[in-house]
Amino acid sequence: MMKLVKQLKPFAGQIFLIFVLLFAQAVTDLSLPNYMSRIVNVGIQQGGIQNAVPEVIRASEMAKLLLFMNDSDKAEVTGDYILLDKDKLSPDDYGRYLKDYPALADGAIYKLDTDEPAEIDKLDGIFGRPMMVVYNIEKNGISDFAGGEVTFPAGIDPFALLAQMPASQLAAIREMAMQQLASVSDSMITQSAVSYVAAEYQAIGIDVGNIQTRYILSIGGLMLLLALLGAACSVIVGFISARIAAAFARDTRRKVFNRVENFSNSEFGKFSTASLITRSTNDIQQIQMVLVMLLRIVFYAPIIGIGGIIMALRTDVSMTWIIAAAVMAVLSLITVVFSVSIPKFKLMQKLVDRVNLATREILTGLMVIRAFNTQEHEEKKFDKANVDLTSTQLFVNRVMAFMMPAMMLIMNGVQLMVIWFGAKQIDMGSMQVGNMMAFMQYAMQIIMAFMMVSMVFIMVPRAAVSAQRISEVLETEPTINDPAKPQKFNGNIKGHVEFQNVSFKYPEAEDYVLKDITFTARPGQTTAFIGGTGSGKSTLVNLIPRFYDATEGKILVDDIDIRNVTQHDLRDKIGYVSQTAILFSGTVESNIKYANEHATDEEVAKAAEVAQALDFIKESEDGFKTNIAQSGANLSGGQKQRLSIARALAKRPEIYIFDDSFSAVDFKTDAALRRALKKETGDSTVLIVAQRISTIMNADQIIVLDEGRVVGKGTHKALMESCEVYKELALSQLSKEELIS
Repeated sequence: MMKLVKQLKPFAGQIFLIFVLLFAQAVTDLSLPNYMSRIVNVGIQQGGIQNAVPEVIRASEMAKLLLFMNDSDKAEVTGDYILLDKDKLSPDDYGRYLKDYPALADGAIYKLDTDEPAEIDKLDGIFGRPMMVVYNIEKNGISDFAGGEVTFPAGIDPFALLAQMPASQLAAIREMAMQQLASVSDSMITQSAVSYVAAEYQAIGIDVGNIQTRYILSIGGLMLLLALLGAACSVIVGFISARIAAAFARDTRRKVFNRVENFSNSEFGKFSTASLITRSTNDIQQIQMVLVMLLRIVFYAPIIGIGGIIMALRTDVSMTWIIAAAVMAVLSLITVVFSVSIPKFKLMQKLVDRVNLATREILTGLMVIRAFNTQEHEEKKFDKANVDLTSTQLFVNRVMAFMMPAMMLIMNGVQLMVIWFGAKQIDMGSMQVGNMMAFMQYAMQIIMAFMMVSMVFIMVPRAAVSAQRISEVLETEPTINDPAKPQKFNGNIKGHVEFQNVSFKYPEAEDYVLKDITFTARPGQTTAFIGGTGSGKSTLVNLIPRFYDATEGKILVDDIDIRNVTQHDLRDKIGYVSQTAILFSGTVESNIKYANEHATDEEVAKAAEVAQALDFIKESEDGFKTNIAQSGANLSGGQKQRLSIARALAKRPEIYIFDDSFSAVDFKTDAALRRALKKETGDSTVLIVAQRISTIMNADQIIVLDEGRVVGKGTHKALMESCEVYKELALSQLSKEELIS
């Protein structure tokens, strides 16, 4: 998997952008519960008043509060407020302030003269407890805070008398009051003090309802903007992730295809065609899907998980054990799911290979299957592969189906515990409702982060198997490579082919297929190869274009070892017609022009004429524009062979290789084709592998192979006299009279 990850290097900039956008999205998502908490705590419960620091307060009320502050707190408070007194204000200022604060007409008012956050926080800590003391004295009397030791006659203002007390006695009363409030949390102090501030605002003539509305709308509007920003980041990340994954899949498919194109027949032996198709399509698709999830979730989930834990700790530490228990439950669930599903994921891709292999074999051999009435047998074979894959997929899907409700059970359990224990703390006054709601949201975000990562990691094992399968293809080095410093054909000699003591055996095989082959094929001559089945004829000619490399000895083309030139230069000299006629989807014309796209219409027609294909081409309504189905399925074997020969002729190479290319052609057409070829390929070297004696009787040189060795070499007449193997082959096909004529 890591080897394929290196291929993401070209997308490093886009991946970095994804990380930035995901970080921004995570910040917005983590901010929303906090703002929701502020709407509940401040906007609803505190009426939009954020802290215990009044923006304005009557001088009479300020005097009461100062009684319960020490000297340093008094200095801090008086330094941050200015006194608005109608007797000292100018008429304009008085009129302006009176409009906002109607109570100014009845007495002086203090107005806050700072907006520094740090200073506001300091004042909040100073004002809270004195406000609670003043509020309770006004409601219940002084005895509640003085332990019953201090009493005042009814109808007497206790604050006026407190102001006249000696400083030491007043300090003692203040100390007792503060001790009674020591166990109350700061948040609850602030929330209670806010009630005092709201009452003071109403007394001054300020519309408290308007304050609450403005606060809720401002925080709600900010939440909406954050939600839109998070959604925009999510959409952009999804778009970029999909582009990266698609581009990665495209590049990987190209690399796999290019590597497979360079494989020799030896490498093709390691991978079945069905497996290579699966690796190029299904395996890459699996990686593409996981890559999108990795870019979209695996970056995002840790940020949201870690950020959620930090925010939850800031909200309330006492209930973090609930999150820890939930995370342990999620991890245990993931561990169980992984241990059960990973072996099945590893098996699944192999089963896809089997289904593809069975499908390809059945569709390719459908005619044979019908001819032998073996449809039922093939259906059972396909059903076996199909049922194995289906049962494995069903097993994995059942595991996944179990995981989702289990996750939901954990999440609902967490919500229930947060509400249960949070309600108790709210009842005790140590937590606010908004904080409990925010904590619940953070807990859900943390669990969802683990859940998202787990869902990706469940997909990773299958993708890892796919990545390994793709890496196997990409890491398989072709055994046939171009030399580091290739030679060039000099052009003085054209089409000269020479085998010098060539031996060959397949990789990892013990026995040689060809042994000590030596011969020379010259331009203007036809060299034919004949022998029994398995004698090595096709293998021999496949060594010339380097489909395989000789194990021992040398093969020279134009007096240069073919391993010392590039494969392109070597194959540029060769017109190859394979044993099995291969055509490509397109038209007759495009198939003939396949080796020479610049061939003129006259050259295409000439090649078709020489290959004896012109007649059946003209019989078609569209002529050279006739469509060819995949692999030439709409043509007969003989027609495909003749078009393959025409394709080689259109190239006009120096060397022609016909690997048993006349086997599907009738005798009459075979004879006409050989006569036409003799004229057309007069200056080229022609190498023919054939089973028919009639096809090669007129060859300039016939090489007879038996069990991979040359047992005869010469003309037809000479071999009839000197080579018993050739004579037996000839007499098995033609009469003595036909062989002599």
